[in-house]
Amino acid sequence: MDTYSFLRQLADSWALLALTLFFLGTIVWAFRPGSRDVHNDVADIPFRNETVPVDDADTPDTGAKS
Repeated sequence: MDTYSFLRQLADSWALLALTLFFLGTIVWAFRPGSRDVHNDVADIPFRNETVPVDDADTPDTGAKS
């Protein structure tokens, strides 16, 4: 058996099995019980350092109105 045929047979069987198991493991890990708190915490990252805008009614208008 030459190298190409061996690698093709390996990719057709064992690599497909390994990638399928990896995919299923990733799905199970993402939806595991208790991960809701982690996902909610990560979803709030963009809003953690949000500052309240300063009321700029006291500042003079320097731009031209369109």
